[in-house]
Amino acid sequence: MIATIAPAPFRRDAIHAIVALQVMYDYLDAITEQPTTEPLRDGLECFAAFTDAVIPAISSGRDYYAYYPTEGDAGYLADLALTARTAIKALPAYRAIREVIPACTGRCAEAQVRIHAAEHTGAAPLERWAGEQAKDTGLDWRDWLLGAIASVVSVHALVALAADASSTRAQARDLDDAYLVLCALTTMLDHLVDYETDTLTGQRSYIHLYDDREDLARELTTLTRKSIERARAIPNGAHHLMILSGIVAYYTSQPSAMGEFARPVTERVRNQLRPLITPTLATLHAWRLAKQIRSRTLRTSAAKSE
Repeated sequence: MIATIAPAPFRRDAIHAIVALQVMYDYLDAITEQPTTEPLRDGLECFAAFTDAVIPAISSGRDYYAYYPTEGDAGYLADLALTARTAIKALPAYRAIREVIPACTGRCAEAQVRIHAAEHTGAAPLERWAGEQAKDTGLDWRDWLLGAIASVVSVHALVALAADASSTRAQARDLDDAYLVLCALTTMLDHLVDYETDTLTGQRSYIHLYDDREDLARELTTLTRKSIERARAIPNGAHHLMILSGIVAYYTSQPSAMGEFARPVTERVRNQLRPLITPTLATLHAWRLAKQIRSRTLRTSAAKSE
């Protein structure tokens, strides 16, 4: 969705960079979940590959796996980084994002590593770090942290911006500010719809960062409103607003979004985006219903064939 913002002549390069960076992010996230003696040091060294991947001038032979026992990955991580760097270098307005995008990848990387490390170091260091970083952003430390975790989406938006030759550094900063809020909203919705399942299975949930459901609903409503305001103030604002609407509709159209815990929160978030969100919600509800019908049909066919 974000890549469609890029002008057609450079959309292919933008897609190459976005896909490589997203795969890299997920891959590094899985690696840094592995136990080590010094999770913060080791995770930051490994995730440095993610930050290096957005700096075309870097040609690094750095061993990002220095603290993780491995027999190598046959050059997989290096190839992903090279793909991203090559594609970003081809974008006409890279200079507009060259200061913002390393800070964005760095924020994302460090948040991921510190979240994993908190299981060993406790939550206090994580809260202190997030509190310092959140100053002057207009965000609560919890919201800032959840936005930082998902800031790979902000990285994608910056890549798309760099595909437009008219983009400026000021626009890059404003875009990153807008997407930090959108990323926080995305993370919170993701954990909201999974809350009941996570509670039953004992999975980690960021919902516990909020005092109660009312606190969570209030923060989500505020973030939705801020996301709308900031989206409208940046280039291609209508496009970014539709992306926001699509994200909210995707999460809140899930059956679990209407569960006993989530439903009051879901309704308050949707109300912030009505009537814009209504057609998207209808489409996604129809899509989910079609998937259910198809799944039942396939199961029935399989049972009959047996």
